[in-house]
Amino acid sequence: MPSKNTPNIARLGDSANQLAIIRQATADWQQNSNPFTVLSRRMATSLVLEELIAIFTEVLETLVRFDQLTYRHRIGKQDLVFRSGLGGQHRCEYRLSLQGEHYGELTLARRHRFDEVELTAIEQMLAIAICPIRNACQYAVIEQATLTDSLTSAPNKRALDLALSQACSVAERHRENYSLIICDLDHFKQVNDTYGHVIGDHLLKAAAREIELAVRSSDQSYRFGGEEFAVLLPHTEEKDAQVVAERIRRRIANLTVDCGDDDVTVTVSAGVATRQRNESPEQWLARADEALYRAKSCGRNCTSIASRIARSTG
Repeated sequence: MPSKNTPNIARLGDSANQLAIIRQATADWQQNSNPFTVLSRRMATSLVLEELIAIFTEVLETLVRFDQLTYRHRIGKQDLVFRSGLGGQHRCEYRLSLQGEHYGELTLARRHRFDEVELTAIEQMLAIAICPIRNACQYAVIEQATLTDSLTSAPNKRALDLALSQACSVAERHRENYSLIICDLDHFKQVNDTYGHVIGDHLLKAAAREIELAVRSSDQSYRFGGEEFAVLLPHTEEKDAQVVAERIRRRIANLTVDCGDDDVTVTVSAGVATRQRNESPEQWLARADEALYRAKSCGRNCTSIASRIARSTG
C-alpha cells in the first residue's frame, strides 16, 4: 500500500520545482537587455517625476536616435520642464494621458524624419512609461499638498524649513548671498476679535497675494504661521532685501478688505536677515525673527535689519 506521506513528498517536490522556476524567472527579468524590459524594470524604481523622465530618455536613446527630448508638465503652481540634448527640425509630439487625465507633453526632435517603425517603438515605450509617470505625478500632487498652506495656497512652514536648509547648503558651497524676510501683520488678533475669523481669513489671503506680487520671480514667499509670512531671496544682499521688504510693507499698507459697513486695513512689520557664513538655518531664522521683534518694538509698520553676529570659523 502507498504510504500516507507520499502526497506530501510530491507537494514538496512540486514546491521545489516552483521555486526554481521563480528564481529563473527573476534572473531572466533582471538580466534581460531588451529595451522594453529594461524600461519596465527601471521605471519601477522611483516615484520622482524628473528621475523617471531621465530614465525614459536614457533607455529610449538605446532604441531610437534623437537629438532632443523635452517633457513639460504643470503640477499645481509648479512647472516642470525636462530637456535633454539640442533640437532638430523634425519633431514628434505626444500628449500623455491616461483614463482622461493629463500627465504632460513629450516632444522628440532630430535633424531627419522619424520612420514609422521608430514612431511605433516610441509609442510602445510610452505605453510602458505612462503608468509610472501617472503615479509620480499623483505623488507630486500629494507631496506638494503637504508643503502648501491650505488657506493661502502659499508654501507652508515645512516648505520653508526645507528651502532654508537647501539655501544654506548652496550658500556655503558657492559663496552666494541669501536673504530672509519675516513679516507679521500688525494687530491681527484685533481684526479677528472685531470682524471675525472669516474677514481675518480674507485678509490673510489678500496679504499673501500682495506679498507674492511684491517679490521678484526668483524669490519665494511662504506662510510661516498664523499671521506671519516669510520670503526667501536667493542671490540677494541685505540692502536689496530691505528694498523688497519695504515694497511688501507699502503694498500691505494699501490693502483694503471690504466687510460691509467698514473697510478693513492692516499694516505689516518686517525683519530682514542676510545669511552669514557657517550659519545654520535655525540661527539664520532666529536673527530674522529678532529683527522682526525690533520692528514691532519700534512702533510697527516698519522694517528692521538683523544684527550681524561674528561666528567662529574654527
